[in-house]
Amino acid sequence: MSLLDQLKSMTTVVADTGDFESLAQYKPQDSTTNPSLIFQAAQMPAYSKLIDEAIEVNESTKGSKEEKTAALIDRLFVDFGREILKIVPGRVSTEVDARLSFDTEATMARARGIIKLYEAAGIDRKRILIKIASTWEGIRAAEVLQKEGIDCNLTLLFSLVQAMACAEAGVFLISPFVGRILDWYKKSTGKDFAPEEDPGVLSVREIYNYYKANDIKTIVMGASFRNVGEIEALAGCDRLTIAPALLDELAKDNGTLARKLSPDAKKGEPKVSLDEKAFRWMMNEDAMATEKLSEGIRAFAKDLGTLRSNVQKELQLAAA
Repeated sequence: MSLLDQLKSMTTVVADTGDFESLAQYKPQDSTTNPSLIFQAAQMPAYSKLIDEAIEVNESTKGSKEEKTAALIDRLFVDFGREILKIVPGRVSTEVDARLSFDTEATMARARGIIKLYEAAGIDRKRILIKIASTWEGIRAAEVLQKEGIDCNLTLLFSLVQAMACAEAGVFLISPFVGRILDWYKKSTGKDFAPEEDPGVLSVREIYNYYKANDIKTIVMGASFRNVGEIEALAGCDRLTIAPALLDELAKDNGTLARKLSPDAKKGEPKVSLDEKAFRWMMNEDAMATEKLSEGIRAFAKDLGTLRSNVQKELQLAAA
């Protein structure tokens, strides 16, 4: 068996891509997307039809140029999600505009709008995860959405305190990042780290053990991998979302994969209840988490901005 097949026997494998061909090749259970991935996919000639169709449908949308563009972006994300759901048997994650990461009400409104688009297309909301940044405001939005039956994936998560707050909010799934944590520590220390010492790996293990020790049902899905070693070091995690290049490496390797994480884990920090002041202070004390969260929001917002500019050009051409 390949490492990928072995991993699938103990962890739900999710593809971190908007590329349909990769999904068909590696047969993951779920798929995750974000503005960066959709932007990359939208540049491929194979997916131009989706953009054209979204623009055609959007022509009837009322409102300002900004409102029409926002509606078109959401429709484009949903159209990609619909195509992905024809390939994967499980769920697709669709992200709320990163610029709303500090606006609870606006995040909830956009999430409801995305779900409405999916349901209008005949897609059950139970096949969708709404991706929201793990800010205090984002977590509060997810808490309300979960009570409405809208399952959420809290992304850009770099610390145990974010995971604690998500658990308390009853979030369906969290995506603790691995590679971006490694990037920060390599830059700040000038050191390289083996998988067993990788700060990103250790962070996800800490979160996973905290959840299992406290019988927290929120799913832990490790994300943002830099190498196969990080993935192997988290074998047994609830879910792992993996880019196509690393899925390919795993599929071609017939070595032996040992389980590293077990749902029976009983060692972990005692359960903590956080108010806003405690959350913000603990985040402030974690320079890595604070910097990577802000950096991630900026990066997603930048890619979304580029996509918006391209879409506005297409709209102008369509109107000409």
